[in-house]
Amino acid sequence: MIGQAVAPLLGLFVWLHVPSAGAQVGSYYLAVICVALVTASFENHTFAQAIYSGDVAAALLRPQPPVIGPLGENLAIRLWMLVLGLPLITLVGLTVGVHFAPLALLAALPALALAAVLRFLFVWTLAMAAFWTERVHAVVAFGGALIFLLGGSAAPNALLPDPLRTIAQLLPFRSMLGFPAELATGALTPADAAAGYAISVLWTAALGCCAVGAWRLGVRRYTTVGA
Repeated sequence: MIGQAVAPLLGLFVWLHVPSAGAQVGSYYLAVICVALVTASFENHTFAQAIYSGDVAAALLRPQPPVIGPLGENLAIRLWMLVLGLPLITLVGLTVGVHFAPLALLAALPALALAAVLRFLFVWTLAMAAFWTERVHAVVAFGGALIFLLGGSAAPNALLPDPLRTIAQLLPFRSMLGFPAELATGALTPADAAAGYAISVLWTAALGCCAVGAWRLGVRRYTTVGA
């Protein structure tokens, strides 16, 4: 939980002292912390380790999609992280003085659901690098660095310089983290919100196809020995 919250807390500390960041930066980063806890994925520690140990072979024999196991673990971890993170969320909210409009929070809920799906698909796809390499943690860590830099944790998307801001808006990482937080603070116009949702849906479909393709290719070359 602390690991997921450290990067947004650092961003909050930095941008609170930048006058041009705006009055909503505290609310934004509190929303980012909440999104990070609800969308956290650790498939490199769960699913990838099952590939290395050979336990994934048992999942191949069960009469259910193999993604059910990693998905269940993912949801359980996210629930516990949110529960354990509630004291931190409350403390940060009371310290920086945040405000959220109820309608803005409602508008952000579908984006939060898409962010949770997107991040799971992204990390699960990267974790399937375990079929080909023993350095899966480095692969997933690289993906995490991209989420930090371009997802809205290092800096809100609106404060990035062009053309980096445009690039970040088109890539999936903002949809995994910053976009729901921007909606929750009411910082987006209806047109920008609609464009953000369209990008999130398109990337969800694309990463879903990537996950299916990586799974099929990985299973074809997977071998295990044991009783």
